[in-house]
Amino acid sequence: MPKTILQLDWLTVFIIITLIGFGWGNIYSTTYISPEEPIFDLTKIYGKQLLFIGLGFIIAILVLALESKFFERFSSLIYAASILSLLGLFVFGKTIAGQTAWYSFGSFGLQPAEFAKTAVALALAKYISEMDNDLTKFSSQVKAFFIIGFPLLLIMLQPDAGSAFIYLAFAIPLYREGLPHFYITFGLLFGIIFVLTLKFGFLIFAIFALLIILLLYFFNRNKKPKLWLYSLALVISLGFSYSVNFILNSVLLPHQKDRFEVLLGETKDIKGSAFNLYQSEVAIGSGGWTGKGWLKGSQTQGRFVPEQHTDYIFSTVGEEWGFLGASLVVILFSLLILRLFHLAERQKSQFSRVYGYCVLSILFIHFFVNIAMVIGLFPTVGIPLPFFSYGGSGLWGFLILVLIFLKLDAKRNSLN
Repeated sequence: MPKTILQLDWLTVFIIITLIGFGWGNIYSTTYISPEEPIFDLTKIYGKQLLFIGLGFIIAILVLALESKFFERFSSLIYAASILSLLGLFVFGKTIAGQTAWYSFGSFGLQPAEFAKTAVALALAKYISEMDNDLTKFSSQVKAFFIIGFPLLLIMLQPDAGSAFIYLAFAIPLYREGLPHFYITFGLLFGIIFVLTLKFGFLIFAIFALLIILLLYFFNRNKKPKLWLYSLALVISLGFSYSVNFILNSVLLPHQKDRFEVLLGETKDIKGSAFNLYQSEVAIGSGGWTGKGWLKGSQTQGRFVPEQHTDYIFSTVGEEWGFLGASLVVILFSLLILRLFHLAERQKSQFSRVYGYCVLSILFIHFFVNIAMVIGLFPTVGIPLPFFSYGGSGLWGFLILVLIFLKLDAKRNSLN
């Protein structure tokens, strides 16, 4: 154990500790009432978060005390236990805001989806490292998709679209290990079609798609392109575009539909569906370059931003610490992700490398989507900012996720 501590990548550890500390300061600000209240008051949000941080330290010691081989050897059992914990929610779970995503223990809750990401990352790393890195085979792709898709389905049934969305992150390690470009290319194209259809309607998109297909066919005529392939691409594009209205009205929940419309400027109801985003933008914009000062943000102290201590915590940074403070947070997360990328690439075992890519991808999606959501560049989907937002499950889940990788990295020379 002492030797492992010395071998840890301390730059990564320092960044995480800094984010946790800065995050707690902002959580305190969002729930602060008066200086007479003790910071260890467990009836307050900031008091609970301090407890979560303290327990997180104990969890860190336990994770680092385990043998490196433990995580690879028992990855299947960890995955199975995670699946059982997600299934158990449908029997023993507590429903909050329409989502059955928590186990309730008095005034505390535990969200299994936060730990499922680590389980899926371990199982995926184990599977890919055992199949001799052959993701070019369709059968191997199907099995990898199943490992990701089964817990994803259970989370969607809760329903928790935010936690489910994070599973897109696993496309990055799959791509790194040989997944054909086909999937990512078509995934991006369908995403673009979805947004364009929402913004301009089916008829305008149909005209645009027809022009694009004709131009592609014309400029590639010297290569003797097959007309039926271009026709098929057009039919598929128009078919998906035509189904967007059905998805919007029959698949997405009403609040999810509202969030897309807010993002695309289709509604400006600042007292209704656009309220959260409007208040968040006001808070961030009022911070200026240096901010209003800790505990001095009018939007924050006035409790105008809903869920500010969780999903909208970045708006507190923007208001009280200004552009400089917000930039510091972005820089810290960027350094963390780049450092994890460096650590993943230096691994000598494929299991460790794949797991490392899973870790950095999950953190990247959380970081990017959360901040984009808060500043109005992405729909509100309920994704916390890692190590920063309030929540024991989230904090512990991220700690376990990263510390397992740091443990593997510390012992990389013995994992060949």
